[in-house]
Amino acid sequence: MQLVFATNNLNKIKEVQALVPNHINLLSLKDIGCHEDIPETQNTITGNSIQKAAYIKTHYGHDCFADDTGLEVDALNGAPGVYSARYAGEQRDANDNMDKLLTELSTKTNRDAQFKTVITLQLNNKQHTFTGICEGEITTTKNGALGFGYDPIFKPKGFQQTFAEMDLSLKNSIGHRGKAILQLVHFLNS
Repeated sequence: MQLVFATNNLNKIKEVQALVPNHINLLSLKDIGCHEDIPETQNTITGNSIQKAAYIKTHYGHDCFADDTGLEVDALNGAPGVYSARYAGEQRDANDNMDKLLTELSTKTNRDAQFKTVITLQLNNKQHTFTGICEGEITTTKNGALGFGYDPIFKPKGFQQTFAEMDLSLKNSIGHRGKAILQLVHFLNS
């Protein structure tokens, strides 16, 4: 089976490739010649995930899946949420995003947060969605050099290290994207 993962983010591809069974040939957007930015104009994480998967099916004809992920911080009423990637501006810089978030939380005592990933599978002209959530908290400083995005400041519930201090197999086993991908894989295997 061949499926397009609607991303050019090499970190996401690496994470997902480790979870997908060998019989699924995973292609990136680059592999199918998609070099434009896929629209993400919805106001929810689920909406963006659906929009991206539908775009690839409509414009390239491939069965695919797309994800959208957001970091939802309790003290900020769920922000940055759907705007997580561009929280500090259109340059989509992870350090800028983390710095802005840490500044906004500097006077807050509640640092509870969750990562939410929604994956939309577009297969045989039908859509299916899968949601993974990982609860945790925002640290006061950046820790670790692994991972990407907000990983250096997100500590999952029940752990003393951030995502950026965890190896990929541990992060995948407890993380939001891993949970959503495992639902996807279970669906594809059934």
